[in-house]
Amino acid sequence: MTTRPAFIGLGANLGDPAGQIERALDAIAGLPSTTLVKRSGLYLSRPMGPADQPDYVNAVAQVDTGLPAAELLTALLAIERGQGRQRRADQRNGPRTLDLDLLLYADLVSDDPALTLPHPGVHQRDFVLVPLAEIAPQVLIPGRGQVGHLLAGCIDHGLRRLVRPGSAATPAALAG
Repeated sequence: MTTRPAFIGLGANLGDPAGQIERALDAIAGLPSTTLVKRSGLYLSRPMGPADQPDYVNAVAQVDTGLPAAELLTALLAIERGQGRQRRADQRNGPRTLDLDLLLYADLVSDDPALTLPHPGVHQRDFVLVPLAEIAPQVLIPGRGQVGHLLAGCIDHGLRRLVRPGSAATPAALAG
């Protein structure tokens, strides 16, 4: 079976956000024809949407998958629903139990309304670029450039690293 690398953005700010991310990573690792290769640490960021909501916990995961991009996206949306996410058009960038975004799928570029790749704005958001650079600093975002080089131009969302349970690391504010 041929597999392709894909990168998934994870975010949550309701319930137990860090727990939601950990459960989502477990569910992603259990997808058919898919192997969880790497996962970033957890990061806390201010909301991108309405300010009257809790901060987000974010992470990025790399998988190798035999699923076509559209099937992988469908599986990610099912994981969201399984963790209580209800997508509503009137709550764009609002609070959520879980948000899973297919950021990159190999070098695929798609402008299909059902599947836009690379994910819009991926090259501008520190809560995506910093965890992505942690696990794959050399990866290229088609039409935008190498992740490590894009960090300087990303929007500041007050990103700070969280400590995972059992980790010996200490939290530190990240310089943009």
